[in-house]
Amino acid sequence: MCGIVGYVGDKQALEVVVDGLRRLEYRGYDSAGVSILGPDGLQVERKAGKLANLEKAITDRQGAEHDLRGTLGIGHTRWATHGPPTDGNAHPHVDCAGDVAVVHNGTIENFEVLVRDLEDRGHQRRSDTDTEVVAHLVEERYDGDLAATVRSICKDLEGSFVLVVSHKSEPDLVVAARRNLPLVIGLGDGENFVGSDVTAFIAHTRQARAVEQDQVVEVRRAGVTVTDLDGAVVEGESYHVDWDTAAAEKGGYEFFMLKEIEEQPAAIRETLGGRMQEDGLLHLDELSMSDEDIRDIEQVVIIACGSSYHSGLVGKYAIERWCRLPVQVEMASEFRYRDPVVGRSTLVIAISQSGETADTLEALRHARSQKARVLAVTNTVGSTVSRESDAVFYTRGGPEVAVASTKAVMAQLAAMYVVGLYLAQVRGTRDTDEVRAHLRDLLDMPDLVQEVLDRMDVVRELALTLKDEERVLFLGRHVGYPMALEGALKLKELAYIGAEGFPAGEIKHGPIALIEQGTPVVVIAPRHALQAKLVNNVQEVRARGARTIVIATDGDESITPYADDIIRIPDAKSLLTPLLTLVPMQVLSAEIARARGLDVDQPRNLAKSVTVE
Repeated sequence: MCGIVGYVGDKQALEVVVDGLRRLEYRGYDSAGVSILGPDGLQVERKAGKLANLEKAITDRQGAEHDLRGTLGIGHTRWATHGPPTDGNAHPHVDCAGDVAVVHNGTIENFEVLVRDLEDRGHQRRSDTDTEVVAHLVEERYDGDLAATVRSICKDLEGSFVLVVSHKSEPDLVVAARRNLPLVIGLGDGENFVGSDVTAFIAHTRQARAVEQDQVVEVRRAGVTVTDLDGAVVEGESYHVDWDTAAAEKGGYEFFMLKEIEEQPAAIRETLGGRMQEDGLLHLDELSMSDEDIRDIEQVVIIACGSSYHSGLVGKYAIERWCRLPVQVEMASEFRYRDPVVGRSTLVIAISQSGETADTLEALRHARSQKARVLAVTNTVGSTVSRESDAVFYTRGGPEVAVASTKAVMAQLAAMYVVGLYLAQVRGTRDTDEVRAHLRDLLDMPDLVQEVLDRMDVVRELALTLKDEERVLFLGRHVGYPMALEGALKLKELAYIGAEGFPAGEIKHGPIALIEQGTPVVVIAPRHALQAKLVNNVQEVRARGARTIVIATDGDESITPYADDIIRIPDAKSLLTPLLTLVPMQVLSAEIARARGLDVDQPRNLAKSVTVE
């Protein structure tokens, strides 16, 4: 969850580190802190709350006797796990003497045993965190070789973690280590970086290298060395990041989320781009799965969390329709705990925007241990999910900064359609003319999504009338049901409103009891074969006093008499309508949150990348 950055070079480290934390704040914003190693030794500043609190504290201390000046620094922005978000629990943490500074992402599961042993040996604990034990362990074991000390400590730690450590005796060295959680190296000229992801240093270099499991990184201004826990040097390849800082800036928008909603047509184009051959059929050489492997598939299991889970549900409809394969969609957090039946004839599709989602990673590892083939669908090149899967489909949606996902989900939906069509093409369950026709329909979708975006003034006005509501229900049928779940999730995430999504046919089996006079019910009702049944469901809730807000297709008047408010979308093939119905629900949630005076980009208690189970 937390954001980490480390720097060694010839610049003032404070500016580099704080800029990196600013770009990483989406990963956690309960507290933030920095440690700078310079002429005055190791200097630390940390504050609870958002990064602005830390920046104010830094400004207030500038010119003090012990200023934050130096060319080596580490920083952290926190999503609290052990201990509440207070100044004392903010990172970096130091040892008894103030010689060591540590920042940490993850959980050290055996920290209580380690704490008791350290206290028995006279160490004084100053925080409620599990992180602080590492600083004291370094204090005890350091003998002039910080990297060797960190390697030794990592062997004694249980859990998932990224550690970044500095020591006042080694002013040109930052040491970092990872287990299960993401860590990436930034390779510069006379300066080098580590970070939770490349956004930490993208303003300074676009050359990066991923750190693998149980590796330790020694970062100096002259270069970077990576070893395993026994000290053996590990070679690795760097890669070029194909986007720049402009892609991660607001670009004049009040919130990143509003910008990212507007970028969705481009996200779909990027996902679809380069996937078609001259004959109009799909070519996905990046999947690295043979046609024989694909023909051997007997079932598909999709694993994901949150919004990615909803894109997986839409993928189920597409794959079953086009490929005639049975598809299960599983919450990744529950998958491996129920002894799932998968094997060599199972294709497991793991969906994760960041490629670092802990629950999804553990689920795919379990699937691979059962000999299933795993296909990753992710936005992040070099992520752990992509490296540990048998094949990968990169959505190429570009960086997404707002915590509540928008364009990443849109790109995942497009990716699931492409994967479904490709499986159908290879397996022969759809002939070439059908595949070409479906691809043409997909290629039309970016323009149709743009058309929906151009119509959103009516949704913004509607949001103002809903800002004081405490409950909103979402209904949909077929592919509208996953979008009902997504609409409810967005409203919960952003506006803190009690929202729930249901299959429309289930409303009479219990949820209709929630309807009171004026209860808003958002009905996802694009033209579909089940339209008549959905109209009946709308009548059912309206008869109980609901305020019906209907997302309907241009020209479809069948539901108009039963809609208190109506949002129109262009006509499209029913299977592809989630790409269109998704937009008004995103805008509605963001605008309600804004009308309630809430932070659209950084909703409370949430972080962008969930890297702990």
